[in-house]
Amino acid sequence: MTRPVKPYGSLEAHLAKLEQRGMALDRVFAAQWLGSVGYYRLSGYWYPYRVLNGNQRGDAFEAGTSFADVVALYEFDRKLRTLVHDGVERVEVMLRTRLNETVGAYGALAYLDRAHFRPMFDHAAWLATVQRRIARSRRRNDAVRHHDEHYGGQLPIWVLSEVLDFADVSRLYEGLPARAQWEIAEQLGVQIDLGGLSKGQADRAKKNHPLVRWFEQLAIVRNTSAHHARLWNRSFAPAGTAAMRTIPELVSLPEGQSERLCGALCVMGLLLEAASPGTTWRDKVRDLVETSFTQIHGRRVEEMGFPESWSDDPFWSRRPK
Repeated sequence: MTRPVKPYGSLEAHLAKLEQRGMALDRVFAAQWLGSVGYYRLSGYWYPYRVLNGNQRGDAFEAGTSFADVVALYEFDRKLRTLVHDGVERVEVMLRTRLNETVGAYGALAYLDRAHFRPMFDHAAWLATVQRRIARSRRRNDAVRHHDEHYGGQLPIWVLSEVLDFADVSRLYEGLPARAQWEIAEQLGVQIDLGGLSKGQADRAKKNHPLVRWFEQLAIVRNTSAHHARLWNRSFAPAGTAAMRTIPELVSLPEGQSERLCGALCVMGLLLEAASPGTTWRDKVRDLVETSFTQIHGRRVEEMGFPESWSDDPFWSRRPK
């Protein structure tokens, strides 16, 4: 049974509702934030403070909940999105470059030939997406217009990859034969120890490199950040961890699969060592969590998927600059 859409609430009504439900707030401070960010957007950040009744959140807030903590959580998430977007950008550019070299070795237009991809890859659907991306970029991309004018619209792989979304690039990686997937993964610094896996796990990894699912997850993380959506406690498409846990730096990944942000941050941190040797990105993530998130009342790093002792993990420890 559908319900009527809620009526529009005034700023005064929103302030009164928050107070009635038990949130401590300074009205001037809260009004400023509600006026610039909005009640609905901020509601995703005070949701974890609502009293949990069984499996559902009630309307009342937990004791000690303050509007200032909600704002601190919002600001932490905003800064975290900036860091994540910066990291994913470098990972994406590196993956594009490796794909350009792998596919381009067969020819500038080799991506048009399904013979270069695994049999189960939906090459036609991927190409249809490619054509939409080209059409989308045609008005503002000088390189595309140049190839329209001089080469009949045929884009070599190194031009094409620049107009694709990360999700399109990750699907291209998924469509490659396993041998090519593994070669690219090793170029990205991902050295999986098949000997540390069961026979079934090793066989699956040999057929489809574990990075396939991780790139799928990172594409979602990237889009979440790019669209300014809540990031810190969101669940993502799960990615298997067994093979990645054979990499010494990633032993702290959860067993089985990872769908929380911590796993994505760990894999990004590893890939960034290949994309930007000497990067301080991991230090920045750690500093942000330690100086911002852990100071917020009622929040725990486990909500992001971090183990309680995450700061003792050498992967996240500070390194000499």
